[in-house]
Amino acid sequence: MLTDVIDYLICPVCGAVPFLAGGSVRCERGHSFDVARQGYVNMLAGAAAPGTADTPAMVAARAEFLAAGHYAPLARRLAEPAAGAAVVADAGAGTGHYLAGVLGAETTGAGTVGIALDVSKHALKRAARAHPRIGAVAADVWRGLPVRDRCVDVLLNVFAPRNAAEFARILRPGGTLLVVTPTAAHLHPLVARLGLLSVDEDKDRRVEETLGGRFAKAVQEVTEIRLTLGHAAVAAVVGMGPSAWHTLADELAERIAGLPDPVEVTASFKITQWAVRS
Repeated sequence: MLTDVIDYLICPVCGAVPFLAGGSVRCERGHSFDVARQGYVNMLAGAAAPGTADTPAMVAARAEFLAAGHYAPLARRLAEPAAGAAVVADAGAGTGHYLAGVLGAETTGAGTVGIALDVSKHALKRAARAHPRIGAVAADVWRGLPVRDRCVDVLLNVFAPRNAAEFARILRPGGTLLVVTPTAAHLHPLVARLGLLSVDEDKDRRVEETLGGRFAKAVQEVTEIRLTLGHAAVAAVVGMGPSAWHTLADELAERIAGLPDPVEVTASFKITQWAVRS
């Protein structure tokens, strides 16, 4: 709920303190932001760049796939470093699945609140309902996050863009940034069989270059999940990711029909904990 997180937000236009006023969020300098009937507030400062927000089809595919529990081990792993946190934010929260998993974990306190930040309004409609203590906010990580300085204990960043300066600004001293990226083995053998986008060989180096100036790497591990997926689940996992932008639906359906049903798939993630440099 926005009431749970309003004290941790700032006006994206002037940085002033916002407050809830009926069906909007306003700041003391008169800037106003609409609260959608689904419960999220639109605090985008200008239009997002084309092709950066998940489409309704991508959001529906993600919701279907994640609700089936395929990535449940990853969600559980992300909850562990959040034990004792008061404020957890998710930059690129999507449907709010991982943030809801953190807030619902037994190790997370009943008073912990979550801020779901995403550029896709279609995703935020679901994130606003993913957990009672989530406040969902439309924001573009590249234009600045409408979150107060040094108020976030744990920041999630799962398959999403990374703005090191903004992440360092909103994390409190001693806070934790949790970054999840795919490894080269992710979605084997679907990548080759379906002609999907593969992981850039320089991805690790680029992540290091992006974050290394403001963050120190604390812990890194690889988590792999062995999945048995039917054709509908394969279509969902492909449709929820970046390959959905680059693969024609008819061609993809034909390739999926040529797979075994079900098919054995490896989901492979690199989870890295980063600490803000003092």
